[in-house]
Amino acid sequence: MKKSELIVASVLVPLDYLMLLAAAATAYSLRFGVWATGVRPVIFTLPFATFLKIAAAIAPVWILFFAFAGLYAISGRKKIMDEISSIVLASSTSVLIIIIAFFFEQRLFSSRFIILAAWGLGMVYVVAARMVVKYVQRSLYVLGKGVHKIVVIGDTVGATDFTNLIRKNPRLGYILLATYPSFSPEVERAILVLNKIEGVDELIQADTDLPKADRLRLFDFAYEYHFVFKYIADFFRIESSRIALENLAGLQLMEVKRTPLDGWGRIVKRLFDIVVALLLMVLFSPLMLVIALVIKLDSPGAVLFTYQRIGEKGKPFTFRKFRSMVEGAHTLKYSHELQQQNERAGSPVFKLKHDPRVTRVGAFLRTTSLDELPQLFSVVRGVMSLVGPRPHEAEEVARYAKHHKHVLAVRPGMTGLAQINGRSDLGFEEEVRLDTYYIENWSLKLDVYILAKTPLVVFSRKSAC
Repeated sequence: MKKSELIVASVLVPLDYLMLLAAAATAYSLRFGVWATGVRPVIFTLPFATFLKIAAAIAPVWILFFAFAGLYAISGRKKIMDEISSIVLASSTSVLIIIIAFFFEQRLFSSRFIILAAWGLGMVYVVAARMVVKYVQRSLYVLGKGVHKIVVIGDTVGATDFTNLIRKNPRLGYILLATYPSFSPEVERAILVLNKIEGVDELIQADTDLPKADRLRLFDFAYEYHFVFKYIADFFRIESSRIALENLAGLQLMEVKRTPLDGWGRIVKRLFDIVVALLLMVLFSPLMLVIALVIKLDSPGAVLFTYQRIGEKGKPFTFRKFRSMVEGAHTLKYSHELQQQNERAGSPVFKLKHDPRVTRVGAFLRTTSLDELPQLFSVVRGVMSLVGPRPHEAEEVARYAKHHKHVLAVRPGMTGLAQINGRSDLGFEEEVRLDTYYIENWSLKLDVYILAKTPLVVFSRKSAC
């Protein structure tokens, strides 16, 4: 999912709302304007300010029906006539409900003309505004802005037709980086090199006759390296309930969604993260000052532990938490004595339950998870989330098996499903299994549940973070 598409989808909601208010205001002027009242006198005059308040309250109902009609879907591309049809249907349903409401409450105002005018003008204004947005978006595509960089796998007539379509229509928003007749280890390496140079967004399987083993390996490869995977409908056979259908200039593509966080879920989660993180920062700011002072008095060294961790899609970010270990603890980790005590020997992750590097204050901070509080700043910055998989070091990620890399599909979190189900007592494979479940089954309700349960787990002091 391109960031530009998220921005466009976010803009459409307030834009539609403003267009509906503009249509209502125009309808009001058509009925209650000086020239209109001269033609047909008005018995009951509704003040414009009052009318606008009523329109502002009614418009969200209209927007809700737009949403039900799929007009805010981020994935997929609707033909303009399909979009207009959806707008007409949703608008008509909304107005029908409004008319029924006014039938039971006629004291608001007596003019039925305003309702009909607002209905017609609302559709015209919304369609016009959306056409402007589409024009701007497609013009940016031609300039190479916000485009999907794709690699096509297949050497059939259908694959050739598809690649020709992409080359001839830059306004579709796709740039063809390469085509390969089949999928093999050599092609895998070539795609990874191309990704480092150009940045690959999507892999599209255009060969419906690709052997099943190659199809599954291609899907697994896309999942491992966080490429969007699409295929020409409808010959690909793979078990997945996260399928999105896209119409691309008459061709049907299917996208296998890795997580509900592709699309509106990502926007909702981000807004939730910002609001809650800011509230928690205000709430805990006095406590964070006290913790910083106590750390400074307890042992020499910086207040914050700063290190590089691997985040979403394998991108490194600066990870900060209150220092809970002695200065130089990271270097001590590689000592023979500590490596012998590693409870997760054989896994990519280093873990000691009773770590001798932990300071007196640090032991309390780790037990209560108060050392994690500075990560709220990372949440606001957008490199972390309140809930998500635990971020690991680059050297640990380098030892990930293929299926471990699934946890890099989303932003890492301060807490997560693994943390509330045993925390550091879990084996690494079990942690990955829980994090993968979270990614594939995300919902705002699940985030709230995890956040609500985290303090209960922390105060039970089952294990240190």
